[in-house]
Formats: sequence, structure tokens, C-alpha cells
Amino acid sequence: MKIYTLKSVQKLPISLEKAWEFLSSPGNLKTITPDYMGFNIVSGADRPMYPGQIIQYIVTPIAGIKTSWVTEITHVRDKEYFVDEQRFGPYALWHHKHFLKEIPGGVEMEDIVDYKLPFGILGQMFHPILVASKLKEIFDYRQKKLVELFGEFDEPRTKNPTLKQDILA
Repeated sequence: MKIYTLKSVQKLPISLEKAWEFLSSPGNLKTITPDYMGFNIVSGADRPMYPGQIIQYIVTPIAGIKTSWVTEITHVRDKEYFVDEQRFGPYALWHHKHFLKEIPGGVEMEDIVDYKLPFGILGQMFHPILVASKLKEIFDYRQKKLVELFGEFDEPRTKNPTLKQDILA
């Protein structure tokens, strides 16, 4: 049994409150998902996120094949993290943790997805060429879309003149 992990970290120049308001709203997932995925929420996104919330989607991940996906929001800690787990869908396991923390100049988001593919060794064979590349593409799109919506994060520069980047600047 092979379990894969995808990690993504992104910094945004917005407040923790604004980040939480956007990211914890299930309806906004469509906004940060590529259009070609045919992502549509069928039910369950009509309320603010809460533990036990069941959300049903239709996605079209590959070759126009529509797939039902049902997730449950299993854990929520206001302005800190939430977890969604697939109940029915294309993966044998999908456990997605979303963490937020305030940092100087904005907020840092960290996603950790643990997932397992169906079809045993056949699923493992397709992982590098089909699944891993598709997930990377989706998360890259998400990062670009969030920059488009909220702006680019500027790393705060230190005023310490002994630092190399300040000397070269």
C-alpha cells in the first residue's frame, strides 16, 4: 500500500482574517480550480465550513470523464486549519490538511495532502505520469490564481547592513 504526500506552501499579502474568509468558504474552491476540471459543487457548500459538513462535487479530471467526489470537513479550528477527507471519489484515500498562520506582511498557507490511488500496482505505475503531474498542475494553478486575487507576497527585507542581499542591492 503506497501513500503519497503532496505539500504546498504559499505566502499571501493579506490578513489572516481575509485568508480564512476566502479559503474556508467551500464555494471558493471553484474559483481556484482550473476551468478544464469542470468543477461544480452539487450540494453542501451553502453554509460556512463546519466539522461534519458533507460537500458533493462533479469534476472532470481526465479526458472529459465526469467523476463524483464527496468530501467531509472533519476538523476546523477557526483561522488555523481545516481538514477535508474524501468519502467517495477517485482516490482510495484523500486526506487534505489546510494550515494558515500569520506572518510579517501577510499569511502563510500550507497544504498537505496524503493520498492513495486505487488499482494497486497499476495505480502506482500511473502515479508519476498522470496523477502526480496533474496534482502539481492544479496546485500551481491555485497558487497563480491566489496571486491574481490577492497580490504577490513581498518578502520583508531586513535592515541589517551586514546581510549579503542588502550589500548587493
